[in-house]
Amino acid sequence: MIYGIGIDLVRIERMKDVVERWGKKFIQRVFTKNEISYCYEKKNPYLSLAVRFAAKEALIKAIGSEVVVPLTDIEVISSENGKPVIKVNGKLKKFFDKKAIKQASISLSHEKDYGIACVVLEK
Repeated sequence: MIYGIGIDLVRIERMKDVVERWGKKFIQRVFTKNEISYCYEKKNPYLSLAVRFAAKEALIKAIGSEVVVPLTDIEVISSENGKPVIKVNGKLKKFFDKKAIKQASISLSHEKDYGIACVVLEK
């Protein structure tokens, strides 16, 4: 049973501008250490940062306004085969348990100027 669906689109250049303006303060407030390491290993870290930010926003849209969580409670990691996976922590993990949300499926994509993410939450 689907609990919620969310989608978000981020302009990659906008992510670059925000990171250049706010630096570590922004990065550490939004991304986990694992996400930061993964993104900065890439040739263009802003691409990876943008789609991860879009994923976090898409997940928040999927849960609606039922709970406010820090963005670092949402972590986008890669499985062994490279598939993106959402890992929930802290307050968001408690919310998932309370609502019996068993799965958060995610799809990420980027093309030239934009990164997009879609999240489907299942009970």
